[in-house]
Amino acid sequence: MKVFMETFFKLHVTAAVILFVFAACSSQPKNPGDIYTLRAQAEKDLDLANKDAARGNYETALLLLNECKRKAVLTDDSGLLIRGGLSRGNVLFSLGRDNEAFAEWDNSVKESQRNGDIELLAVSKIHYARGKLLSKGEPYGAGAGSAKDVLDEVNRESGNIKKDQIYVAFSWYVKGLALRELGFYREAEDAVNRSLAIHEKGRHLEDASFDLYLIASIRSLSGNTKGALAALEAALAIDRRIENSWGIAADWRAMGDVYKKSGKNPEAADAYLRAKSIYEALGNEKEAAEMKKRSNE
Repeated sequence: MKVFMETFFKLHVTAAVILFVFAACSSQPKNPGDIYTLRAQAEKDLDLANKDAARGNYETALLLLNECKRKAVLTDDSGLLIRGGLSRGNVLFSLGRDNEAFAEWDNSVKESQRNGDIELLAVSKIHYARGKLLSKGEPYGAGAGSAKDVLDEVNRESGNIKKDQIYVAFSWYVKGLALRELGFYREAEDAVNRSLAIHEKGRHLEDASFDLYLIASIRSLSGNTKGALAALEAALAIDRRIENSWGIAADWRAMGDVYKKSGKNPEAADAYLRAKSIYEALGNEKEAAEMKKRSNE
């Protein structure tokens, strides 16, 4: 019995020592260095917001971007404030809140000037210029009359964008928009193809779909109906692959517009009804009603 008690006591002492050492190690881990939790969370918010925005989920994207902005303010991170502001402006613009969108882009311009970031300053200026090109409201929108100014701005600023290929693609995209408005269709398509090549190489499929959508618009305006439909078919294939329901609906809607413009009303009606069923499944009653109206015209 004495031997047993001594052995039992030794086992408990050994176990206690092991437990104490383990507890000491777990409660005092080796210092891993600096950890930027808020910044990492903000970057995640920004990435998710951009993905939601690309899929037409603007309200959800705006909530994420509001949180991203809060964390950027908390960390006083200038780069995050700028990039988040650009995305927030894009979402607000898509929601029809132009004044707020231009305020965000203007703040990004000023913050870029303040911190001396030449690349983000150029990107911010191009965002603002693109807004002027696309906005139909006062005091910003100047319609086609501003296209030359926008083209000049892109040509002036794009040389300062060298590090981030996504921003390089964006500058080519906006250049394509301006050239389209000016009626230089071949040059416009060439510019957007430069954007498309970057997005395809980086496997940014949502962005590649947007490029093809713009290419379809350029071809349609130039009278190339067959080419426009081919671009939309390519965009549709991408959106199906990535299950972008909002993009799929937009592709079918655009195909309806192209068919209708070329006088192919039965094909147009079929495309509009296809878009209508997707909008209904998405719960977008406004767009579904618009597609039903167009299919009957």
